[in-house]
Amino acid sequence: MSETVKIRQLVEKLSLETVFATEEALDKEITTGDISRPGLELTGYFSYYSHDRLQLFGNKEMTFAERMIPEERLLVMRRMCSDDTPAFIISRGLDVPEEMIQAAKEKNLAILRSPISTSRLLGEISSFLDDQLATRTSVHGVLVDVYGLGVLIQGDSGIGKSETALELIQRGHRLIADDRVDVHQQDELTLIGEPPKILQHLIEIRGIGIIDVMNLFGASAVRGSMQVQLVVYLEAWAKDKQYDRLGSDDAVIEIGNVDVPQIRIPVKTGRNVAIIIEVAAMNFRAKSMGYDATQEFENRLTQLIEENSGM
Repeated sequence: MSETVKIRQLVEKLSLETVFATEEALDKEITTGDISRPGLELTGYFSYYSHDRLQLFGNKEMTFAERMIPEERLLVMRRMCSDDTPAFIISRGLDVPEEMIQAAKEKNLAILRSPISTSRLLGEISSFLDDQLATRTSVHGVLVDVYGLGVLIQGDSGIGKSETALELIQRGHRLIADDRVDVHQQDELTLIGEPPKILQHLIEIRGIGIIDVMNLFGASAVRGSMQVQLVVYLEAWAKDKQYDRLGSDDAVIEIGNVDVPQIRIPVKTGRNVAIIIEVAAMNFRAKSMGYDATQEFENRLTQLIEENSGM
């Protein structure tokens, strides 16, 4: 389900200056990631006023407001302070008109300010809100940062996902989430995974119980979130099953409306799954950079056939 973001979270995340705000105003919730630049509203046109959005004032808006007479400015500001308006935000450290402060006080609306440019501030707010307000779903598995690649390890219960992740951590890689991974779509092609708050930095190993990875291995062994770029599915080795031996099987799995490449690794005694996942991650990165060992092998095979045919 979608989350909500309180004004105080936005203030803390972006280090915004509080020009005016009460505790109640800081607890007000933002329910949409859309941000309004209220240019038309300053002219008195309120037919399509997006009153439930953050209202961002840049140099253009503030310059226009300064040219208004005080009575007119106060009237417009009062109309902009709706019950569900989250807050006013001023960019470039611009001066705040007294009429805006008066109207905000009457409606208990926070006025925030930032020294950075309007376009940059708009981007930072949008990025933060899109991330926080995105619909989240949970998937079963272990998410690990392997050589900077977000690898989601999945498989049947008891196959050894957490044990494999633990070995990867011992080899210098980082844990994001164990057992349950909360994922949300950052954009059409990007899926972000993170742990539920209750499971942060924790991993369960059968026979030992729950261990705190950060406490045992240090802060460098964990990270808070990661893009899910590759899914590795562990399955029990079946003697009669045919497995991909050339790496030409370009399988994908849909998670949170995003297609993620998937490889299936058979597990049996004697196979070091952690090392295999490391190699899989390196091979995936090599493919994304344009080098495909399978294609190289096929080219060599074709060349060999042509050479033998010409003899």
